[in-house]
Amino acid sequence: MFSLFASEAAIFVIFIVAYLFYAGKSVSGPTASVLHAPLFLTACLLSSSWTIHRAVAALRRGDVGSFARSWVATIVLGAVFLGGTALEWRHLIRDEGLTVRTNLFGTTYYSLVGLHAFHVTVGLIALATVALLTAGGHVKREHAARIDLLGLYWHFVDVVWIAVFLVVYVVGR
Repeated sequence: MFSLFASEAAIFVIFIVAYLFYAGKSVSGPTASVLHAPLFLTACLLSSSWTIHRAVAALRRGDVGSFARSWVATIVLGAVFLGGTALEWRHLIRDEGLTVRTNLFGTTYYSLVGLHAFHVTVGLIALATVALLTAGGHVKREHAARIDLLGLYWHFVDVVWIAVFLVVYVVGR
C-alpha cells in the first residue's frame, strides 16, 4: 500500500508542478480568478477522514453496526464532495467558459482537480462495495485489517486534497 501511495504522490507532484508552472501564463481566457474556494466541500471531505477512522475503530471492536453507520457517513461526505466538484465544473464551463481547451490554466486545472476527483471516485466505489458486503452480513471483525487499508487510501485522498486545495485555491490564484 505504501508503494502505491509513493507512486500516486509522485503523480500528484508532477501535476501540481505543472499547474504552478503554467499558472498565470495564459494570455487569453479565464484565469484562476474565476475560482471560488470550495470550503464546505473541503470540510466534507476532511470530515470523512474522521468518519472512516471511527468506522475502522468500531470494526476492530466488533461493533459492525457502528462501523456501518460511520462507513455510510464517509460515503455520503465523499459523494457530497464529488457532487460539489461536478457543480463547480458545470459553473466554470457554462458561466465562465473555462474548459480543458480554453487555455493552459483550464488544462492544468481540470487535469489536477480531475485526477483527484478520479481518486475520490475510485475510493467511493471501493467504499460502496464494502457497504454492500456489510449489508449482506459479510463484513466481520476479522476483516478490520483489510478495511483499514482502504481507510488508509481514503486518508491519502484527503491529504492530497489539502495539497491540491492549497495550490489551486490559495497559492495559484
